[in-house]
Amino acid sequence: MQHDINLRISKSLAEILKDLYQLEGAPIDIQATRKEFEGDLTLVVFPYLRASRKKPEATAEEIGIQLQERMAEIRSFNVIKGFLNLEISDDYWRACLHGIQDLEHYGSKAMEEETILVEYSSPNTNKPLHLGHIRNILLGYSVSNILAFAGKQVKKVQIINDRGIHICKSMVAWSKFANGETPESSGLKGDHLVGKYYVEFDKAYKQEMAALIADGKTEEEAKEEAPILQQARATLLKWEQGDAETVGLWETMNSWVYAGFNATYDRLGVGFDKNYYESETYILGKKVVEEGLERGIFYQKEDQSVWCDLEAEKLGEKLLLRRDGTSVYMTQDIGTAIQRYEDFGIDGMIYTVGNEQDHHFKVLFAILKKLGYKWAEKLYHLSYGMVDLPSGKMKSREGTVVDADDLMTEMKSTAQRISEELGKTDGISESEKDQLYHTIGMGALKYFMLKVDPKKRMLFNPEESVDFQGNTGPFIQYTHARIRSLLRKAEEMGLGADGIYKDMISQERDLIKGILSFPEIVLEAANDKAPSLIANYCYDLVKQYNAFYQQVSILNDSDLAAVAFRIDLSKKTAAVIKNAMQLLGIGVPERM
Repeated sequence: MQHDINLRISKSLAEILKDLYQLEGAPIDIQATRKEFEGDLTLVVFPYLRASRKKPEATAEEIGIQLQERMAEIRSFNVIKGFLNLEISDDYWRACLHGIQDLEHYGSKAMEEETILVEYSSPNTNKPLHLGHIRNILLGYSVSNILAFAGKQVKKVQIINDRGIHICKSMVAWSKFANGETPESSGLKGDHLVGKYYVEFDKAYKQEMAALIADGKTEEEAKEEAPILQQARATLLKWEQGDAETVGLWETMNSWVYAGFNATYDRLGVGFDKNYYESETYILGKKVVEEGLERGIFYQKEDQSVWCDLEAEKLGEKLLLRRDGTSVYMTQDIGTAIQRYEDFGIDGMIYTVGNEQDHHFKVLFAILKKLGYKWAEKLYHLSYGMVDLPSGKMKSREGTVVDADDLMTEMKSTAQRISEELGKTDGISESEKDQLYHTIGMGALKYFMLKVDPKKRMLFNPEESVDFQGNTGPFIQYTHARIRSLLRKAEEMGLGADGIYKDMISQERDLIKGILSFPEIVLEAANDKAPSLIANYCYDLVKQYNAFYQQVSILNDSDLAAVAFRIDLSKKTAAVIKNAMQLLGIGVPERM
């Protein structure tokens, strides 16, 4: 609706410029009025001065008079230098608010035919998910939600890195040290159990290296000759040769990990439409590369290795097949991209991967374009910065990673402690409390992760994220619960009579404008793949509501038309908060 008033003003202005100055096709720049000035929308008049042959103030005054005469929606205007500030009538804002009827879908667009695939998570099967994965997962899942809300058909996928030397390290350590330990016998989640033996491998490897160095080996020799590393390499060779016992252990340990991953995903409230597995995709691209070689797109060196020349794209040369004919990561990614296109007929694909892979994806996209795939123009790397903790960096092989499950447990217990200290859960049953603590804890975690621009490296502080004041998930959740409580009370009192509310105050206008800007924010967030725009919009809307809440008596005004209007305004604010937070994957409680 706010966009609608811009279009209507633009149409009237085009006629005015033609009538006053015989000016056609001139640029029209309408912006939201800055907070320090009176008005709702501001028109920049400098482009019309040559045609008007008048000073900026006189030109703005002349245009303002004409707009006010021709448009009932323009209540008043003021001029500051070359800026015409327009104030929109209360009737218009009331009509806009009344026009919002389908609250559940407000801000969404009708489904289009365009299909976008979003890849996120993509873990290794040798360790549990950790804090770094959480930022990746939450970004990918939220972008999927935003794109779907903006009318795209979205498919969510992950590629699971289930093969390679790192997996074999866990397998060797389990075979040597586990005595047949299983998730059932140990009580550990499967991904934690396998991760435990990845750490055990590293400990044993370091001990063997130290012993070899003590026997006179250099550090490099010790790294290569440690017996446990030789065993891991031999295990990888057996796996590649299809040795039944090795493949059987690999399948068993991976099944433990998948059960663990799924439990973590359920707790985070995320999911996928399809899983891809590196063990199935790593040879997919080989055929494509061989065909590209035949077509002259790639070239072969004397040692028989296959390369792509990307010097023209300023990306150097890229190895695609080793001299022994084996594929590299890039080969796999080429094949997987093509397979996904064949699976889904996609119009675009988003890869949610950390910024250390920026160059890799520039190269991948360039190679796919060289191969002639038109959809390669619509591939996008959703690059994001690392997550740090107040205590510093994390290393998985040393067991110093912040585990995703442990972090979620900590978030829930922190939410419980702070909620109880503030008396936020008085009068709520124990089962409701448990669900509420989970909702608040997850809301705190997700919001804190998503409010930061994806490209920025971030510091995650669990305690700060659960604050009930400031730019946090719990602050927004609490405001939503407060509004829902008010609406329940209004219903009990039988309030909500119709009538025309005449004397709208500035906080009410600001709140309506905030609500009306939601559809535009959704489209902007979808275009930029930036959940942070939704998060910070939601915080601003909540601040606007709280300013309104503190300024007026919503349910106890003698003017019943004012009460009805404010109940409607509150109901629609709550709906927008709920919709916005759902795009971030965050639930909003009915009571707190």
